[in-house]
Amino acid sequence: MGERETPAEPREPVVELAGISKRFGDGETGRMILESLDLTVRREEYVSIVGPSGSGKSTVLRCIAGLLTPTSGEVRFEGVAVQGPPPSLAVVFQDYSRSLLPWLTIEGNVTLPLRGKVDSAAERKERAEEALSAVGLAHTLRQYPWQLSGGMQQRVAIARALAYRPKVLLMDEPFASVDAQTRSDLEDLLLALRRRFAITVISVTHDIDEAVYMSDRVIVLGGQPANVVSDFTIDLGVDRDQISTKSEPRFAELRAAVLREVRHDAPPAAAAA
Repeated sequence: MGERETPAEPREPVVELAGISKRFGDGETGRMILESLDLTVRREEYVSIVGPSGSGKSTVLRCIAGLLTPTSGEVRFEGVAVQGPPPSLAVVFQDYSRSLLPWLTIEGNVTLPLRGKVDSAAERKERAEEALSAVGLAHTLRQYPWQLSGGMQQRVAIARALAYRPKVLLMDEPFASVDAQTRSDLEDLLLALRRRFAITVISVTHDIDEAVYMSDRVIVLGGQPANVVSDFTIDLGVDRDQISTKSEPRFAELRAAVLREVRHDAPPAAAAA
């Protein structure tokens, strides 16, 4: 069983969404996706966002990343209103095959985002080596993405984010494109990296097991337009593993509770499926 967390002083907020609304299009063809959504994520938390398809999960993530501007409301990063991508934030996308450039080596892919941030080529190389070593791929510096398996490519994408040394890591369905065994390995890897580098993680996922296993909190979006319908604290302890943690009665209770909320707010056809 994992070691149970002891109560601690709440850490300061790092990401705050205050009354966020987002509308796409105008007039009769326009659609309000999010309305008056509030959410606070504290430093070093792992927060997963779940909900029915089309509930605005990725829209929330893109607003946090500064890639979308809310129609109303405000996103704050470390207390400062987000006007564009914050410099201490990195994103890992679902489709690793498109996020890695096939004509660059693994080292080139990992150091690419650093070229406007780190002037020294030696420091960029050092960061790439450190990040790839952290994900178990120190031997791949001179290889190309197409020479690696899917799971290894996704680890490269995670290494690229680590090399950037972000305070906050955003992940959009990061393990959806890999097989079940690789997904489990990547989940455990990310938990270890998150603790090692003290990173705040906000992840969007459709996988309820993943959300409960990985997170300190699980946020359920629902409604049309969407808002936060539930905020679950995941009290499964600090140390987790794929067998003992998922065998705990508490894991099953939390999984059922989250799934119940997601299905309650899903469209009838989706809930039946």
